Amino acid sequence: MGVREVEIETAAPGRAPAAAQGAPEAHGADALARRLAARTWRVALRIHLGTRKRESWVQLVKFGLVGGTGYAVNLAVFALLVAALGLHHIPAAVLAFCVAVSNNFFWNRHWTFAAGDGHAGFQAARFFAVSVFALAINLAVLQGLIEAGVGELTAQAIAVATAMPFNFVGNKLWTFSGSGDPSAAAPLRSASARDDI
Repeated sequence: MGVREVEIETAAPGRAPAAAQGAPEAHGADALARRLAARTWRVALRIHLGTRKRESWVQLVKFGLVGGTGYAVNLAVFALLVAALGLHHIPAAVLAFCVAVSNNFFWNRHWTFAAGDGHAGFQAARFFAVSVFALAINLAVLQGLIEAGVGELTAQAIAVATAMPFNFVGNKLWTFSGSGDPSAAAPLRSASARDDI
């Protein structure tokens, strides 16, 4: 192990190693890393605290049911576009996603998260952003499975299921956070006062 590795390992938590403290870009990178770590910790803590609330589990079940309808819509549209119209699997997946995400937004907004009192356009933009992130996961898994020899419809079914947890957490913590549930932001504020976490 070289001197540089020893300095990195022995640096105090939250402080850059002595060799990096004088470099302005290292200081900026260190500060950015600390901010990202703090944000990641807050999200992980919020997820942890959410698992202790019964209403979070009810929302997860509702989200799964809405997702089930979206899943069926997604697969039906995908199958129609690939089998009946001969469209390539990637554009077919994107179009199936667009139809399914519209269905899911309506039902999640009004039923799962009871967020009908929030601004629909604002929620729709966030819902779409979370869904695009989940779509990127979906497409990566889809392409990987197809390259591995899995059939297109089976690969799409697995890919959609793989993206679901990312979709739920993103929509619960960001899209519909605080809408219809005044206690949604409370875990972050109260978590710092708790000793048992």
